[in-house]
Amino acid sequence: MPPDPGGIRRTPAAAAVAFVRLLRQAGLATPVDATANFVEALDVVDVAEPDDVYWAGRATLVRREEDVAPYDIVFAGYFGGRPIELEPPEAAESVTLEVDDPDAEDAGADDGDDDGDTQQVRFSRVETLRRADLADLTPAELAEAWALIDRIRLTGARRPSRRRHRVRRGDIDLRRTVRHALRTGGETIVRPSTGPGERFRRVVLLVDVSGSMEPYARALLRFAHAAVSARSRIDAFALGTRLTRLTRELDRRDPDDALDRAAEAIEDFSGGTRLGDGLRRFNDEWGVRGMARGAIVVILSDGWDRGDPGDLDEQMGRLGRVAHRVVWVNPLKATPGYAPLARGMAAALPHVDAFVEGHSVDALERLSSVVAGEAPRFPPTGGR
Repeated sequence: MPPDPGGIRRTPAAAAVAFVRLLRQAGLATPVDATANFVEALDVVDVAEPDDVYWAGRATLVRREEDVAPYDIVFAGYFGGRPIELEPPEAAESVTLEVDDPDAEDAGADDGDDDGDTQQVRFSRVETLRRADLADLTPAELAEAWALIDRIRLTGARRPSRRRHRVRRGDIDLRRTVRHALRTGGETIVRPSTGPGERFRRVVLLVDVSGSMEPYARALLRFAHAAVSARSRIDAFALGTRLTRLTRELDRRDPDDALDRAAEAIEDFSGGTRLGDGLRRFNDEWGVRGMARGAIVVILSDGWDRGDPGDLDEQMGRLGRVAHRVVWVNPLKATPGYAPLARGMAAALPHVDAFVEGHSVDALERLSSVVAGEAPRFPPTGGR
């Protein structure tokens, strides 16, 4: 290396900043964090060795293959004393983007005024809404998301039934065989078969309607309405400072009417949360007595609880001993860096069979697969 033309040995940080400035002028996208990484790399390598400095910058500042050539030219000019001669950028080609929107009134129209190439692009507003956080949607977008939620069909996993059904191949149905034989003089010409049937497991939805769940509570109640109104073996409850059964209010065809009646029945909407007390009442009056036995219980809550975590731990244990599966749906689980540190959430997790997200339409669709047993089980942290 010449006698330090870039000042790398005298002031590595200043030389790095000046070098990055030239790279940006040459068209390289070098963010601030890449510059900081380059400065840290110079503290590790031997700045007296040109190869070490070259590769330190190449590893931290170059992110695209097409940037290698201009990087080499700028490096040789700044640190090697050579003239920096960059090729002029190619002239930008004029391209017209035409949005393919089948709902637009002028879809398919061509005015013939485009001089450049025309490319058609397509976007899906529905797919964007499916992945969007329900708490961030505008009222208009939320109305569209509710329409998507109304289409979700929630069914419990299938289980064997005591009732037997006609099948093509199975055990001989003696009653029907004898009945047919009486019609043919005692000859068993027809031998009907019977086999074990199946039925859907009961599903119980416990929706947290406390203040911390307000951004999601109405959408989750809409989800509960779509489930209750579509099948007879689904029950819904609201959890807050008290427990409110909503099956009768939500079992209506009109979702707006159902949610209005549910709002009238819930006296503690956007209030506090006592999950332990609510689960105790559910276990005492409905769950342990029969509703939760062999059922899939889905708790939709962020886990924030003002009650004693010991009570919640005890009631979750009681619930887990009678239910087929306990699924906890937490809308905050999708938040980057989320950890179940809330006292209620930490107390409940050891008794949960599946811990899933519930912040978007897409997450609720995945939840329906988990409840139906079509998706793999999601073992929670510290699960049983």
